Amino acid sequence: MPIGKWAGYALFAALLAISVLTYLREQNAPQITEAAPVPEISEDAQRSTPTDAKSVPIGSGFDFYVLALSWSPSYCAAEGAKANRQQCSSGRPYGFVVHGLWPQYEQGYPEDCDTTGPRDVPYALAKQLSDIMPSVGLVTYEWRKHGACSGLSQQDYFAVMRSAVDRVSIPGAYRQPTARPQVNPLVIEQAFISANPGMPKAGVAVTCDRDYLREVRICLTKDLNFRACPEVDRSSCRQRAVAMPAAQ
Repeated sequence: MPIGKWAGYALFAALLAISVLTYLREQNAPQITEAAPVPEISEDAQRSTPTDAKSVPIGSGFDFYVLALSWSPSYCAAEGAKANRQQCSSGRPYGFVVHGLWPQYEQGYPEDCDTTGPRDVPYALAKQLSDIMPSVGLVTYEWRKHGACSGLSQQDYFAVMRSAVDRVSIPGAYRQPTARPQVNPLVIEQAFISANPGMPKAGVAVTCDRDYLREVRICLTKDLNFRACPEVDRSSCRQRAVAMPAAQ
């Protein structure tokens, strides 16, 4: 066979061997893929994340908390001329506000506990809470009756109160104190459960009087995670239609 043909075959074989080796090298190389984008976390999803126990002061001498959120226009309408002016005067459109953060036993609750701390709340501290608890007098009353039973200092107790408020998402339909027809308390309860993943049905109670929807009471562990509370749940309103007035 002519030398030229042997050279052609040799060159073809060399090129084929290089191609095979390149293919095998590519198959054995680690695969690099584009990182998936990190999804954004919505505000409500952030609220539903269980609270880190180290992030809030932990109280003592009780089993859990009840965060009582009062529908401010109901309080103002029911009390009339006797209502607190800081909360109910014209131009103060409050919706849900904090009535209190109450230490609870599994059955019953402590109140008016002895404390080595001050019984009065400094005005400057009370005013810091005005966006969630607009009555300075109520701040002092709640500290004396309930906060002093938490095993916490005033500063820590009110810090836990604010963290508890941040933990709970108010359903969008009830964030503004606007006019609305009569409501079914069970609808309000379900709205809170839907807006707060992990909140058990037996961990929230909507209360009322004869005329008005008054409060939503939410049970929280000492580190502010949702929990059931059968005794509190039994205080739920039994009426099927009550007024939920607008701010005046």
